[in-house]
Amino acid sequence: MDEDHHVHSTFSDDAVSTLAENLDAAHRAGLRTVRMVDHVRVSTTYVPQMLAAVRALPVVEGLRVLTGVEAKILDARGAIDAPPQVLAALGTPDGPDRVLLADHQVPGTDGPWSPSTTVRMVAEGRVSPSDVVELVVTGTLRAVERAGRAQVAHPFSILPKVGLTEDDVPDALLDDLARVLVATGTPVEVNEKWRCPGVRVTDRWRAAGVTLVASTDAHRADDVGVYRWVGSS
Repeated sequence: MDEDHHVHSTFSDDAVSTLAENLDAAHRAGLRTVRMVDHVRVSTTYVPQMLAAVRALPVVEGLRVLTGVEAKILDARGAIDAPPQVLAALGTPDGPDRVLLADHQVPGTDGPWSPSTTVRMVAEGRVSPSDVVELVVTGTLRAVERAGRAQVAHPFSILPKVGLTEDDVPDALLDDLARVLVATGTPVEVNEKWRCPGVRVTDRWRAAGVTLVASTDAHRADDVGVYRWVGSS
């Protein structure tokens, strides 16, 4: 609870606080780790500037500052919506520490499916609810393998948007994903903003040896390091 592994700045178009404001908030919250993260797509060009700005921040004693980019999982094959050069530089002096893999949409067989498209396809009988769950897990699993240095952002946050819940994810699929997470050393967020994953999933993954980290997914400095749901879940 003294770490926050997902904090957005004004480099993301939907965030309102600067890197410096987030750093100050992390210090005031008594955090020992904060990960500065911003949204990317394949076409994004600002990452070098963002990383340089993070590295130019003043050193705060006792506070470790990590970096990341958040990218959508595009399809069931695990394609990642991030610039290839950014993915290639993960973990190097010139790149972010990790890519945060997000299920903003369902990673479909032919690309990302929006919630409305997914709901319609289920209603039309073109896919079943279990198919949707398997696509989400399979896409995440394969994206983790592709990335090499990932962090899973708000896992299963897409499910309520398509009328499903984490309870619809079978234990066997949770275990399949856990094996890949452990083998690759990939941490998984317990996310304050999206309130996921829940106790059933975190308990099972913790028992399997998955590394769980707390994150607020803050888009304003006032939310950095502030946990309500995570602390009680």
